[in-house]
Amino acid sequence: MLEQIRSRLAEISCDAFISTYRTHRRYLTKFTGSAGLVWIGHDSKTLVVDFRYAEQAEEQSPDWEIILQKTTAEDTLAELIGRHKARRIAFESEYVTVDQLAKWQEKFEGVEFVPTKNWVAELRKVKTADEIEKIAAAAQITVQALNALIPSIKPGIAEIELALELEYTMRKLGAEAAAFDPIVGSGPRGALPHAIPGERRVQVGDFIVIDMGCVYQGYCSDLTRTLVVGKPDAKQLEIYNTVLKAQLAALEALRPGLTGKEVDTIAREIIKEAGYDRNFGHSLGHGVGLEIHEEPRLSQYNEEPLAPGVVVTVEPGIYLPGWGGVRIEDLVVVTDEGCDILTNMTKELIVIE
Repeated sequence: MLEQIRSRLAEISCDAFISTYRTHRRYLTKFTGSAGLVWIGHDSKTLVVDFRYAEQAEEQSPDWEIILQKTTAEDTLAELIGRHKARRIAFESEYVTVDQLAKWQEKFEGVEFVPTKNWVAELRKVKTADEIEKIAAAAQITVQALNALIPSIKPGIAEIELALELEYTMRKLGAEAAAFDPIVGSGPRGALPHAIPGERRVQVGDFIVIDMGCVYQGYCSDLTRTLVVGKPDAKQLEIYNTVLKAQLAALEALRPGLTGKEVDTIAREIIKEAGYDRNFGHSLGHGVGLEIHEEPRLSQYNEEPLAPGVVVTVEPGIYLPGWGGVRIEDLVVVTDEGCDILTNMTKELIVIE
């Protein structure tokens, strides 16, 4: 990955690339601390950390030169600029504030800071075997936690109780943390795609949309299932089966070479034919890795072909205000011939008796 960055440096005639974004710092160096700066030159790679992380950086990033920040980050950056005689420095425009850039420009007279975009994000799209293994482990924890929760879902239990139990169970099973605050939307609140769990108590006849994920060794998982309390009625079955049909069709078609738009369209057309196109307002899926939402997207705006090793969600949904909603989501890795599902859990409608 460093050679790819160095090749881009050569293309834009820059002497070094710097990153202060935590996720990219971890991706490039394996260092997990909350502060630091990465410097990549044509023949150098340096990680700048403060006193708190000196030993941690030496342990996690043994192949990198580690510099201990003595005063401010700008002073240490000045040391690197002087040592390498750098005059053009590439930085990540997505993550550097206007204020920070102004400080650099004021302090480093004669140095040009050149904005770049998506250099590291592009590298992160295709996962290594090690990354896929960690994502798969996170996915397995998530499935186990939801399966463990199901017996405790009864009429009268509050959404927030279910969400807290999910977080606790995932941690107990080995997760570092929840990848995001669990979404639990019962009854009419299931029409909120990102429902915040509240005090509403589950009732007989409710659909319950549960969206959850965890972090394992830095990597995220994502899973959604929709359950029903009591015997489902005809409308519930119609909508659930429509969403399931759309998801299965997208999973069946998903393979290298298809664009995110093409996969999204496959699911979207099925929902449209059923008359619910206005009730599916989000994209079909998104990339997952060190962050819960990353590139690539399965959306109408992504016309880039998918590649083997990409990890994405496939999550169609139908949401009817005042009635409720259904979403079915799996996490998959694109293979040479199709895709493998990492969240191996039944997609049959789970009925809570």
